[in-house]
Amino acid sequence: MNFFLIRTAYSILLTVFSPILLVSLLKRKEGKPSVGKRWSEYFGGTPSLKGHKPIWIHTVSVGETIAATPLIRAIKEEYPQQDILITTTTTTGAEQASKLDDIAEHRYMPVDFSWCVKRFLKVTKPKCMLIMETELWPNTLTAVSKAEIPVAVINARLSERSCLRYQKFQSVFNLISQSLDMVLCQHNDDAERFTRLGLLSSKTAVAGSLKFDISISESVETEGKVLRKQLGTDRPVWIAASTHEGEDEIIYKAHQQLLKTIPDALLIMVPRHPERFSTVAKLGGELGLYVVSRTDKSEVTTDVQVYLGDTMGEMLTLISASDICFMAGSLIGDKVGGHNMLEPAALGKPILNGPSFFNFKDITQQLIEEKALTICESDKEISDNLIRLFKDPSSCSEMGQNAFQVVERNQGAVARTIDALESIVSAK
Repeated sequence: MNFFLIRTAYSILLTVFSPILLVSLLKRKEGKPSVGKRWSEYFGGTPSLKGHKPIWIHTVSVGETIAATPLIRAIKEEYPQQDILITTTTTTGAEQASKLDDIAEHRYMPVDFSWCVKRFLKVTKPKCMLIMETELWPNTLTAVSKAEIPVAVINARLSERSCLRYQKFQSVFNLISQSLDMVLCQHNDDAERFTRLGLLSSKTAVAGSLKFDISISESVETEGKVLRKQLGTDRPVWIAASTHEGEDEIIYKAHQQLLKTIPDALLIMVPRHPERFSTVAKLGGELGLYVVSRTDKSEVTTDVQVYLGDTMGEMLTLISASDICFMAGSLIGDKVGGHNMLEPAALGKPILNGPSFFNFKDITQQLIEEKALTICESDKEISDNLIRLFKDPSSCSEMGQNAFQVVERNQGAVARTIDALESIVSAK
């Protein structure tokens, strides 16, 4: 099956399913930023840029934008005259990208129709495209490649499951890979899987994970201390970060069990998606827990049992204010595959995690081996480990220090990535 037929078949499927995608992106949801008048950007209707021949960095959503931030700032520092363009698919990603508006412009990523991408390229005229992780869209890559714009995938990861899926559609991967000039992988395993799929080894390199190069600002630590004072300096505080539907009740049950032994314990509950804030708060109340939301600005008295983190962009502050972090997205089988636990590790917090972590297998294994992270299979195991750590402060502190050392040992990916990208980024 030749590439033309593959792209034609793919474009037909995209035409059928794109309305569903667009409704999801454009629909107004409680707690979610609105696209507003910028909806035409999804169709390539991109306003003119202030800059000229920018480095185009696509970061999809919030997590990827946060992870790419140290690299984006490092690129600007290395090439101060170079303009930078960030694209995201989601509005929450756009909100996160706005925090970089001192050094970069933001636009929404056009839908993967060739005509949309061509309209976008005609206005933006990027010198190169850097794709964060593995957001590989066939028509976009083909259009960018035909425009003779170099394409590099940065912080690339490819799980065994994704590799096997691509192998079932090898011709699709072949179409994608012919447009890639460079793939900078997080780990050796990722690079091996890309080459197994047929990507030339000369196009792959291992630069490490950009997520390890997280730096905690003084403002985060200060804000964390201020929040902790509001929550109660002397009471035990744990956080359930980035919960998904199906996990909230498990977390609440674990907290209820914890309260039987440690009655003054406080849970900071942080749903992954803003549209779920009110639902999660309501569920806590229905289970008999006293819930106060961060946006309520209510006083957190000693009888408050749950503090709902219903804001965006404050996860580091919320983790900083806690003693122990449970990283969610890991309790609902293979639906999510876990979330990045490096933020609590960089803050020196002991980490609890569910049994599903295939998206962060290497990081998780390192943290387990260094006795910085404990896997919990159920609400009872979560509560048992919380009780154990709260009753043994020295063990809690040691576990957090171990986590910090794992992060420190793996840093340097930003510098290695910039070095590897020099031929693309510095080209005239």
